[in-house]
Amino acid sequence: MKLISFSILSILCMITFSSCAQNNKAETAPEKRPTQKPEKTVDLSQYSEATFAGGCFWCVEGVFESVKGVAEAVSGYAGGQSKNPTYEEVGNGNTGHAEAVKIYYDSSIIDYPTLLKIYFASEDPTQVNGQGPDHGTAYRSIVFYRNSQEKKIATDYIQLLNQSGKYSAPIAAELLPFTEFWKAEGYHQNYIQHNPNNPYVQHESIPRIKRFQKQFPELLIKEKSLL
Repeated sequence: MKLISFSILSILCMITFSSCAQNNKAETAPEKRPTQKPEKTVDLSQYSEATFAGGCFWCVEGVFESVKGVAEAVSGYAGGQSKNPTYEEVGNGNTGHAEAVKIYYDSSIIDYPTLLKIYFASEDPTQVNGQGPDHGTAYRSIVFYRNSQEKKIATDYIQLLNQSGKYSAPIAAELLPFTEFWKAEGYHQNYIQHNPNNPYVQHESIPRIKRFQKQFPELLIKEKSLL
């Protein structure tokens, strides 16, 4: 009987933090969320921009916000056809969008090739239509290029990774032209910072960020290092 009870408890725990989508649906009701201070408004017009999709945007945002030279990372949606998509619509796979993060960075401190290196190092780039426990087109990996130079840099780097022997499967990340980015709902922004005890954050987001940070300690903002 004890064995059966333990098995049921284990299954319930797995369900609790099995995916970014499942956890978020349980926490979107405003009355269940703690009051948060308004985010400071920062002028980002002076910064260069890059956009990547790679699984749950909470994780991608957390990775890049810990990097020197990155002024801001914003969670949102890109790569699809519909306008003003909602989280639920994207998660249902009806919009063609993927969860993505727009990065504002100081190109005098960090350049696009380095951002690209960070992106691939912080995920499993061979996983198709998903990342970790998150599955579906909303979680597929995409590098969005803004010009021919970025396209060539990304194409060459993907080719280099495929030839490196580091991975047992080909790189699955798509390479698409950047068209439009739709900012996600407010409760998704800085989600890890505001919800550090969330089960998904504890069991998926933070370990993923730590794995990346161990590889590139020299790129980290000291106060945002989780090591």
